[in-house]
Amino acid sequence: MKSFTAVALEKFPLIKPGDNLAKIIVETAEKNCLKIEDGDVIAVAQKIFSKAEGRVVRLKDVAPSEKAREIAKKTGKSSKFVELVLRETKNILKASREVLLVEDVRGLVCINAGIDKSNIEGADTFAFLPENPDVSAEECRKEIRRLTGKHVAVVVCDTYSRPFRRGQVNFAIGVSGIKSLKDYRGKRDLFGYVLKVKNVAVADEIAAAAELLMGQATEATPVVIFKGLKDIVEFCEKASVRELEISREEDLFKDAL
Repeated sequence: MKSFTAVALEKFPLIKPGDNLAKIIVETAEKNCLKIEDGDVIAVAQKIFSKAEGRVVRLKDVAPSEKAREIAKKTGKSSKFVELVLRETKNILKASREVLLVEDVRGLVCINAGIDKSNIEGADTFAFLPENPDVSAEECRKEIRRLTGKHVAVVVCDTYSRPFRRGQVNFAIGVSGIKSLKDYRGKRDLFGYVLKVKNVAVADEIAAAAELLMGQATEATPVVIFKGLKDIVEFCEKASVRELEISREEDLFKDAL
């Protein structure tokens, strides 16, 4: 019978700038009586990477540009907040009273460049996404290997809305140690038909499953350890979430904005 186990680490401490996340993950797993083993996949909420990497800013320290003021009038948002978004933005895809949708400097298409204040202390304090989530995942994975001697994978997660669907889902924004996709193209189904388009985003599926245990409010469980995925995902030394990016030619939605 196929199965896997997902365990959320309880009593995870609040993260401060400069904290060694890998060390805290290993120590918290030990306190939860959970052994980190070869083949574990560790899903981590991006917010604690952002905190550890000092990617937090207070609005009172922000001076809005003229462009930020113009967009603020159009969207009804604070000009200082818009300035933060612009600092993380490559292209603005839609700016209206309903949404400020951008392609950020990492190539992610997201609302407000992924900037938010959930689980951030201080009324005017906001967090950016990690500067390079793939690098964050890679450094964390290597440090866990150094501390434990175990070969694991790390998936950095964040929550996003989806076209044509209500609600939000956790997606992978950084990976290390596993391939982001499981490609079925060219394989045959039960009846011998050749699969032509099946290319499953396993990194996103891991992130979505992790969110069931992470939650979004007071749960304080930003790390979920998966066991039993060795036969489901493909482990590798070099990986990137950029495998999941889609070109403008393939994208069905960008030109409709």
